[in-house]
Order: sequence, then structure tokens, then C-alpha cells
Amino acid sequence: MSEVLQGPLEERHRQLGASFAEFGGWLMPVSYAGTVSEHTATRNAVGLFDVSHLGKALVRGPGAAEYINSALTNDLRRIGPGKAQYTLCCTDSGGVIDDLIAYYVSDDEIFLVPNAANTAAVVAALADRAPAGLTITDEHRSFAVLAVQGPKSADVVGALGLSTDMDYMGYVDGEFGGVPVRVCRTGYTGEHGYELLPPWDQAHVVFDALVDAVGAAGGELAGLGARDTLRTEMGYPLYGHELSLELSPLQARCGWAIGWKKDAFWGRDALLAEKEAGPQRLLRGLKAVGRGVLRPDLTVLDGDTPVGVTTSGTFSPTLKVGIALALLDTSADIADGQHVSVDVRGRKLECEVVKPPFVDAKTR
Repeated sequence: MSEVLQGPLEERHRQLGASFAEFGGWLMPVSYAGTVSEHTATRNAVGLFDVSHLGKALVRGPGAAEYINSALTNDLRRIGPGKAQYTLCCTDSGGVIDDLIAYYVSDDEIFLVPNAANTAAVVAALADRAPAGLTITDEHRSFAVLAVQGPKSADVVGALGLSTDMDYMGYVDGEFGGVPVRVCRTGYTGEHGYELLPPWDQAHVVFDALVDAVGAAGGELAGLGARDTLRTEMGYPLYGHELSLELSPLQARCGWAIGWKKDAFWGRDALLAEKEAGPQRLLRGLKAVGRGVLRPDLTVLDGDTPVGVTTSGTFSPTLKVGIALALLDTSADIADGQHVSVDVRGRKLECEVVKPPFVDAKTR
């Protein structure tokens, strides 16, 4: 049995009253004051998330950007130094090894932030096909990741003297208390927010200051529970639920993160064929009409006919109803606004089919 890994701030989280659970092989804080409270604080003020479990990898050497552009789906030529990009690492058959963020440092250096459990697979896949002269290193424990999300996130980050004046998906390298910090205008909540990357062994310096600033702004520390309800309200995919080796980017509505005009990327032929034929199933939103909480892996029914399966499900603290993401068969021709039902332990829960997000995005 694999050892459960711990982030650089576990003791501080315990002192702050966090409850913990294992996720992606890492022990993570799930909640402090309660998921609904943390969710609401993030939507209305600001939330501070420690997501240091996220992976980090570095691709360095002559032509690093050119190589990554030939491997990952999105087109790095759309951005340049000081910008980051959401992208996917696919198999030749179009399945997803991982979705990740690529930081364009220079033509010869790309910094990657994959999901926790997939970092080794991404590094191995990139290293396997890398041309001579490139090095791909796993930097998982080199950097922490602290997400500051919400309407007051700029106030919190600015209180540390760090720059907040960048476009969405832009980043700058700064310093706080002698600690170097990379600050990127991104997040996983749908709110205006930032992700800060200090060195792993100095993360406590930045975290302690952020805790004070978040408290002064009327915000809260937030855990994995709120992170999941926030991203589900936005319809953001989670690897292992909406994306996997068996689920393509097109099925998960991530076709916007594919550089279709590029000559090459892993899985290009398979994804082009799927795009032309149309995906056989597509990610949709479900909003409960009656009382009930939706969960993953539940059968979706049109009448008595199975037409899909839920991939994520939760209670929406914002809408105060059950919501879910679900893969529905495109052959069933289910329209937005149509009502279906979900088999919740033998009880049919009526739901309206909607196009995500469930709430308005404020990211930009």
C-alpha cells in the first residue's frame, strides 16, 4: 500500500482546526469552518486554499516550448513569456493522461502544473518522446501552491506587496519576506483569483501572511470540500471524473483547449476524427427540481431509458439545490431545459438539463 503523502503546511492546518482526507495520494485539508461557509466566503469575499498537492514539472533546454507545443493539445504560440495556458496531455487514441497548466517562461523553459496523481505519468510521457538536449524533471516537492480566490483576492495578495495587475492567465515573479513567489491570475473556482507558488520549504512564510490578510478581508481558509463545490458550480472538469484515459476532451467540452490548426499534438488524428463524427456522449449539467443530493456514478434516465451517467454531483451552496455534471448520450437528443431523472438509490430525482456553468463566472 502506497504511503499517503503530506504537504509542507500540514502541521499549520492541524493547528487551524482542519479536518483531513486522502486525495490523489496526498493528505489534504477538507474543511475548517464547514464547506458551505468556506464556499460562501469564497464567492462573497475571499477563500485561501492550500493546493500544494498539485504536481510541478520543468521542461528545459533548446526548443522546450516547441516540443511541448508538439505534445500538448493547446497552442503555445497563442501566448508567450509571462503567460500561462490550460492544456491537455493526451494519448495517441485521444484519451486524457492529464489536464494541466503550462507556464511559458521562455522558448527554452516551460513550467507545468499537472494534477497530483498524474505528475509521474506526465513526466514519463514527455521524457519518453523528448528530443536530445531537453530535460524533463519532476519538481513536485519544489514548490507549494496557495490559491487565493474571491472578489477580495486582489486585496489579500496586494497586502503582501505582490503584484495583482496582470491579465487572466498572466503571471509575474515577485518576492515576499525574502521568499520568491510566482503569482498567476488563475484558479479553479470561477472567481477572480490568484495562485501563488513559493518554494516548498518556505511556503509557511507566505501562508502565514495570507492567513492574516484573508482574516482581515473577512474571508476564510477553505478546504477540498469547498474547492469541489465551487468547481462543480462552474462545470470545471476534474480528472478521474470528467476526464480520463477513457474520456476525451471533446466529451468533456474542452475542445476549446485544443489547437486544431496545429500540425501535431498527441492524439490529434483520433480527436480530429471524433470532432468530425461528433462525440457519442457530451458533458451536461443537471439541476435537481426536487429535494435530493446528486452524486457521481448515478444513472440518468429519460423516462425509463438510461441515457447517461453522472460524473460529479453535490449540493450547490449558491443555488441551494442539488447539481451534477453528467455524460449524456448524444444519440438521445436531450435538449437544454428538458427534464430527466436520476436514479438515486432506487428513487427517481427529477432534474433539469442545463449547460454549465450553473452560476456566472467572474474569473475575468
